[in-house]
Amino acid sequence: MSIKLIAIDIDGTLLNPQSKLNQATIDAVKKVRSNGIQIVLCTGRPLTGAKPYLQKLGLDNDSNQHVITFNGSLVQSTTGSILVRHTLEFNDYIDIEAVTRKIGVHFHCETDQYIYTANKNLSPYTIGEAYLVRMPIRYREVSEMSPKLSISKGMIIDDPELISRIQNEHLLPDDFDDRFYIVQSEPFFLEIMNKSASKGNALHDLCQKLNISRDDVMAIGDQGNDLTMIDYAGTSVAMGNAIDEVKEHADQVTLTNAEDGVAAVLNKLV
Repeated sequence: MSIKLIAIDIDGTLLNPQSKLNQATIDAVKKVRSNGIQIVLCTGRPLTGAKPYLQKLGLDNDSNQHVITFNGSLVQSTTGSILVRHTLEFNDYIDIEAVTRKIGVHFHCETDQYIYTANKNLSPYTIGEAYLVRMPIRYREVSEMSPKLSISKGMIIDDPELISRIQNEHLLPDDFDDRFYIVQSEPFFLEIMNKSASKGNALHDLCQKLNISRDDVMAIGDQGNDLTMIDYAGTSVAMGNAIDEVKEHADQVTLTNAEDGVAAVLNKLV
């Protein structure tokens, strides 16, 4: 087995607990790349939210470098070209938005350019998301939304207690599990996407285009939205700060993101 591609989650994995990219990780990534191994950031963020880290790693503005965004809704080159698209239909948006109004939780959706919400009273988590991923917010009533929008994902964004209640009391319609890929990426985020959208599926699609076997892929992650790529990769690594389920699925566990766990894995590999 020879590793040809390494898929790395951003938040809680690549970044330290202060959401910073440590120099040790930058150096380790560059060393791995000098050995001919591809690095693919796999994130729930849009490309705008991944750009600062792609730049620091020397991966930006290169049509031969790739990034998986919106938890697998899009596979893109780091120049922005879209190779694979698994997005929601407008009718999906209408159905999801109506359910969130009935439950009484905040909801927004994201395209590759904007965050859209019909909530006049903006959730602080929506504001935080906009700052984190560097995307502007557009307030639009449902009737003002264009049916032509390509919606990368919907997000129920609210207090962790409400998110847990939705999960534990099964407040979403029964058919949502059949229609959508639903994953909790943070205690305050419940993401709803195209059924074909996941980091694992996106990684599979990218590897097919690059003619790379899954046996030659390593994946590193920490949260539930990383499970599909952890299961797909021939070699899988859980962060020391990962949730228990990720650790159970992974082949090995590295140090935490506060201890440069990604750098430890990459340096060991080289």
